Amino acid sequence: MTTVIFACVHNAGRSQMAAALFNRLADSARARAISAGTQPGERVHPEVVEVMRESGLDLAAATPQKLTPELASQAQWLITMGCGDACPVVPGARRDDWPLEDPKGKPRDRVREIRDDIEARVRQLISTNGWS
Repeated sequence: MTTVIFACVHNAGRSQMAAALFNRLADSARARAISAGTQPGERVHPEVVEVMRESGLDLAAATPQKLTPELASQAQWLITMGCGDACPVVPGARRDDWPLEDPKGKPRDRVREIRDDIEARVRQLISTNGWS
């Protein structure tokens, strides 16, 4: 079982979308995703909840969590999303950075574009690593 951590600053947008999409699309016997943030917010952004609901994924009850060393130690992959210098290093984990715009406060159409970009990247990651 491979664990992928998707990390952004507040764990209230990009990383939540990526983990939810990954867990829906990947073979759960091969890989799973966790999302976390370096400075977690209080809740998932409402505009993110709305556009993910359109995709059949409900993030209304999702709670942002802090990326701790203990959580990071579970991962074989760390994919960062716009946290810059605040992004953690996970010893031994493969790392990739997806430079994605923060969806917070953006119009719904832009949040949909960000969601679709994340989904395309997630599909590619799953396909490349044989997790489908």
